[in-house]
Amino acid sequence: MSCKSCSTGKDGQPKGCKNNGTCGTDSCNKLTVFDWLANMTLPEGQEPFIGVEVRFKNGRKLYYKNTENLTLSIGDIVATQASSGHDIGMVTLTGELVRVQMKRKKVNIDDEESVMKIYRKASQKDIDIWSAARDKEEPMKVKARQFAIDLKLQMKISDIEYQGDASKATFYYTAEERVDFRELIKLFAREFRTRIEMKQVGFRQEAARLGGIGSCGRELCCSTWLTDFRSVSTSAARYQQLSLNPLKLAGQCGKLKCCLNYELDAYLDALKAFPKSDTKLFTEKGKAVCQKTDIFKGHLWYAYEGEWMNWHVLTTDQANEIIEKNKKREKVASLEEYASVLIEDTKTEFENVVGQDSLTRFDGPKRKKKRKNNKGRQNQRRKNPKNANNSDAKK
Repeated sequence: MSCKSCSTGKDGQPKGCKNNGTCGTDSCNKLTVFDWLANMTLPEGQEPFIGVEVRFKNGRKLYYKNTENLTLSIGDIVATQASSGHDIGMVTLTGELVRVQMKRKKVNIDDEESVMKIYRKASQKDIDIWSAARDKEEPMKVKARQFAIDLKLQMKISDIEYQGDASKATFYYTAEERVDFRELIKLFAREFRTRIEMKQVGFRQEAARLGGIGSCGRELCCSTWLTDFRSVSTSAARYQQLSLNPLKLAGQCGKLKCCLNYELDAYLDALKAFPKSDTKLFTEKGKAVCQKTDIFKGHLWYAYEGEWMNWHVLTTDQANEIIEKNKKREKVASLEEYASVLIEDTKTEFENVVGQDSLTRFDGPKRKKKRKNNKGRQNQRRKNPKNANNSDAKK
């Protein structure tokens, strides 16, 4: 999603608003929420909601109270209250839609610890200090990772975020186990000359902060719109009949992809009509075992024990009918009387729907190679040696 100024130009090249993610529409940023109530006026006598959504580095969002009644719009840079000092962020949402977002995330506007207030719109001096602090983050991350390696700590420092007034730096790290980083904090404080805060995040949260491109070719869901990270199990892949290949099922974070849960409910609803795969069908010809299921078409493939190469296709209704008869201790004659209905002609006829010539039109005609009949000449020489000598003399 992008604004009009980011569209392509006459030559097909991107125009680019050159605001580096701080445009007034805020449509080039992570976790953007479209304010569809922006053009609507409030009823008479109702005061505007004082809650404001403010975004910080890499999609981190917090909610603040506009107690000073400032005229704020999306894209404004504001100075907000922090635990010590102040922070600098950008307004991403105002008005009644903030009330909806806070209710969805269970944030109480009256809680002073979680919802602080906005001081003012950021001045040019505030923005200069904020920009200078942001420029220090990348070289700091390189040094911090080297310090962790020298101390042989089993942790990875993924990101660093300076507070807006450059009084504090938050180090985000991931680790499999508990890490004792007391000595590391002393090195950081001695080297960087600022207050240090260590914050552990999960592998999914790390991927959300850093962003990237998934195997589908799109930006990661966690860094663009997904905010709640639900647990994903391998059973979700089994229900969808996916190959249990960890390389294909894992995302950028190294965990199972969040998109495995997107269509899981639809598959579970469809599987309710299917019998269990371990249920055997009893026929007079023998026992039949399920070999394969097709959820989209509603078909099941069964094979007799001992005849594993011959599969018979049944619908879910036919399989359930046979199972109901088996429960009554009744056996059907065979699966063929059910599967014969589904036999179809698999012959495929290819047509030239594009209106083009044959794909082999560029291939040259095959030339027939003339074989030299050496055996016939040798026989003639044996029968008529005089003629053979004369012909050699002529040559």
